This record gives sequence, structure tokens and C-alpha cells, in this order.
Amino acid sequence: MTDRWRVRWPNVTALAPATRRVALAVLACALVLSGCSAAEDRLIDTVHAFADALSRGDTAAAAALTSDPPAAKETLDGLFAGLGTDVQFDVDTVEPKGGTAAFTLDAHWTFGPQGRNEWTYETYGVATDGGEWSIIWSPVTVAPGLDEGPLSYSTLLPRPAARVLDRTGAELLTQHVVTLVDIGPGVDVNAVAALVNPVEPTITSDSLTAALAAVDDEPVTAVTLREDDITPIEERLAALPEVTLRPQLRLLATDRALTSPTLSGLADLWQQHTDAAAGWAVSAQTELGPKQVGGRDPEPVDDITATLDVAMLGAAEDALAPLATPAALVVIQPSTGDLLAVAQNDPADAQGPIALTGLYPPGSTFKTVTVSAALQTGAVTGDSMVNCPGTENIDGRQIPNDDGFDLGEVPLHTAFARSCNTTMGRLAVDLPPDGLTDAAAQLGLGVDYVAPGMTTVTGSVPLADTPALRVEEGIGQGRVTASPFGMALVAAALAHGSAPAPAIVAGRPGVADRAPEPPPAGVAEAIRSMMRETVTDGTAAQLRDIPDLLGKTGTAEFIDDQHAHGWFVGIDGDRAIAVFVSDAGSSVPAVETAGRFLRAVR
Repeated sequence: MTDRWRVRWPNVTALAPATRRVALAVLACALVLSGCSAAEDRLIDTVHAFADALSRGDTAAAAALTSDPPAAKETLDGLFAGLGTDVQFDVDTVEPKGGTAAFTLDAHWTFGPQGRNEWTYETYGVATDGGEWSIIWSPVTVAPGLDEGPLSYSTLLPRPAARVLDRTGAELLTQHVVTLVDIGPGVDVNAVAALVNPVEPTITSDSLTAALAAVDDEPVTAVTLREDDITPIEERLAALPEVTLRPQLRLLATDRALTSPTLSGLADLWQQHTDAAAGWAVSAQTELGPKQVGGRDPEPVDDITATLDVAMLGAAEDALAPLATPAALVVIQPSTGDLLAVAQNDPADAQGPIALTGLYPPGSTFKTVTVSAALQTGAVTGDSMVNCPGTENIDGRQIPNDDGFDLGEVPLHTAFARSCNTTMGRLAVDLPPDGLTDAAAQLGLGVDYVAPGMTTVTGSVPLADTPALRVEEGIGQGRVTASPFGMALVAAALAHGSAPAPAIVAGRPGVADRAPEPPPAGVAEAIRSMMRETVTDGTAAQLRDIPDLLGKTGTAEFIDDQHAHGWFVGIDGDRAIAVFVSDAGSSVPAVETAGRFLRAVR
């Protein structure tokens, strides 16, 4: 046998333990048959055992096979602390020569979510036979750069970072440095509140005490402050016992006054784009600073252009601000389906994104659907004469008009404009069980859309298989529900002639879970004419100063029929609007809110 040979080993460390033992035994036998000595068998076992221990992250076992176990274990402990243990080491070659042997290892590390980032390399090592084979300890036998300092993994973010812009190109969301103010048990809550309250009025000594009590006096983040807010008080806050300041990068609204529920969805989309483009680095912490030994550069990222309009968002939030109960306003562009504004007031924010996903009875705004279904039967037209008594018993359900007003016999368009419940109940009871369900879907209500950057729910219009259910649903009560977003989509569909695919990112429209046929030709036009009369001579007459505005008011009873939500849906040129005011008592607050907004954006 020559004193130098080379063997390329199969990946036995990747096998199950029992299979690996058999494979090693077969390899050993093969070497014996070829003239290999028992010492060389032990060499093979040692190198493979070293690779196997590294793959398991067993630093003690790996270090014990080296010439300097204490030093090896300390280095390996630091390596796995810095890079994790998601790694596979395989023996590539072994080349004995006398009492020593050279070997190579192939390493494959995975990092990040779902092991997205991979680092592979080959290393070189030496083993020596001092009665028993051992690995001559050298950090570079395990990883390049490990001899220069501990290794660490880091994410490399794209630079410059992507921005989220509004439809005009104005900055909507940008990266900001914020500071988390953490407080612990025993903190002087009065001192913290005195410093923070002027910039964040919700922070008081009582609120801080309650926050600590809620987590059993564990440390808690009391408030997150922007850079310009914390700068004047940073030194004094940091000097307080049990106060820790933690700076972070966050994506925030460029205009701090904006609190639209759409911003979180856009921020999530931004994060997805940033994560997909991010690079990574494995660096050795040398005396001269970090030295990259592996990784991938980040890719450039494009800005995200939202369909929202910053000016409209501000006007919408201002219009909602005077309301004391939860309220929301949604504006959609009918020609494109683009969301132009989505806003809520503070009481609504406390309940979540109700503008996009809150479900409520839509009341008389749903009469747009009822009339659409009735017109499609051919039984009535907009000019058909219908009865509008002050109250009527329809198949056992007593239906009153608001304050019991009685119009007698009037054209359908007048009954719509004046919001006659009795007329609509009578129209609905003669519809088939799926009449309202299908007519609603034609206008987007009850259809679910998946669109990048937003989560929405339009509403639900269940089959009405009894006359009583059809009467209830015909006036937007019973089991019918709609979100403010859903009713804005209904208005947009009436303006457009069919439901447009909603979007909040330019050029990325939502995908519907189904695609109902649009209303027949002429139906949407007839309803738009009735909505115009609602503004000129009906329940929304206080908005008649807004040229060419179309609208429909709504009051929806809930709980015990002693409470009512207020609604308004409208079409103003290429803008469809829905306003919802919880527990408003009537539609008046919603109509007033719509007026404040529409007059501000003209």
C-alpha cells in the first residue's frame, strides 16, 4: 500500500443513525479489503464523528475530538450562538500520510425565515495519530474567518429603503427612528408621566401604574416616541431608575396626524418587499471591526405607490373628528376601483379597522340593492306608482316609516328618495329567495376580494327563504350586514355600472372570489337618477348645495330597536363615498360628515 491515498466519502452523516452505522461498517470493510490499516479505520471514524457532532451542534463532543478541547469548545459555543445550529457538515475527502491526515469538510448553513438564506463552503483540516486520532484544532477547520473573531449573522436591508407613496407621489409612509420607553417595577411613574405627557397626553401616572399591574409588575413598554419627540427629554428619561430606552427603525406615516387603518396593511406589504430583497452577511468580529466572510448583497427595491390621496385622507379624518361614537369614511374611485381615502375617528380605532372589516346592518342604504332587484324583475320601473303608507303589516311583519310619514301613492323614484320602508318591504316580499342576494353580489356586496396591501370584508346577504326575512332584508335589517368599505363599493358599482376590482396599490387590483354578472343595462342608471332626487328633494337635501351629488341615507336599528346606526352613501363625480356612524340615532350625523368631507375636497 502506498503512503498516500485519497477517498471521497459519501454523505453518511445525513443518514439515519442505524443506516449510518451500517454504511460506515461497509466503508471500513472496503478499506480493509483494499489494504487499509486499523489506524486508518480509526481516522475515518474520528473525522466523521467530528463532522457529525458539528452537524448536531454538540460542541462538547466535537471539541473532545480535537487537540485542544477547552479552546475548541469555547470557540464552537460562540459560533453556534452567533449563527444558530441549522447546519450540515459532510466529509468530502480524507488523505492520510504517515501519522497525519488531511481532510476537507463541506458545510451548509441555513438562515432566516424558512431557511431562505444559505451559506456553503469547504474547509481544510488536519488530523494526527498520537495513539488515537484527533483533529488538530484550528478555527478555520470549521468556518472561514473564525480564526479572526466570533462569527455573527445579520440581515442587510436594501438601501435606499423603499417608500410608500400616495397617488400624487407624496410620501405616505417612510422609515423613522423611534424609541421604545420601557419601564420596570419601582419606576417613578410621576416623573415619567411628567416628561412624556406633554408629547403624548394619554400617558399619565395612572396609566403607567395600570400598565405595570397588567403584567404583574414585569417590565413593559410605556410608549413609543418619534425622534423629534424624545430628543428634548431623552437625557432626563434615561437618567430615571427603571427606565430603559430602546431605539428602533419603523415604517410610519410621514404625516403623524394620519391614522388610516389602511396604513398597517401597506406597512406589511412594504415589509414583505423589503424582506424579499434583503441580503445577509456572516461577519467575523475582528479587532478592526466586522469583516464579511459570506453573504449576499441586498437587491434594489422600488417604491410602493398607493392609490390613497394624502389630502383626502386628512380631509376624511377632519370630517370624522367631531363625532363622539365610532365612525368611518371610505372613498373609492368608480372608474378604477382605487381606494382614495379610508378614515376612522379615535373611538373607531379603539375597535379595530371597522372601515374595512366592521359589519353592521346597512339600513336604508341597502334600498339601492332592493330597488335594483325589483327593477330586474320587470314588475316595476322608476316611474311606477307605488303605495307609501306610514306603516304596513307585510306578511306578519309590521313595517313603519321613520316617524310614520305617509306619502300615499307616489312614483317609485319618490318613494326611494324619501326612503319609504313600507314601499321597499312590499317590493322585497315579492322577490325570489335569492333576489336580494344576487342583486347585492352584482354590486360587489357579499363578494370577497383579495388585494395586496389590504384586508377587507364587504358584507353578507343571506338567502331570504321566508317572506318575513325578505321584508327585513329589503330595508337593510334582519341578517343583512355590510362594512363601510362594502357600501362604498356598492356606490362605486352603481356609478360604474358594475363592481370595479378594489385596489390600494396602483396597478394591483383585488381578485374576487366570484364574478357575478353586472346589473342589466339601464338598472344602475335608474338608481343613480333616484339617488340624485334623494339629494335634491329627499332625505339628503341638506347636501343639495354640492353640485350633481347623488346619495342615499340610511338608519339601521340594532340591539333593542332603541339604538340606530347612521349611514350615507353617495356618488360625487368619480368618487363613491360611504359614511358610517355607530349609534348615531339617525342618518343626520353621517350626512353632515359626508358634507364636511365633500365640501373640503372640492
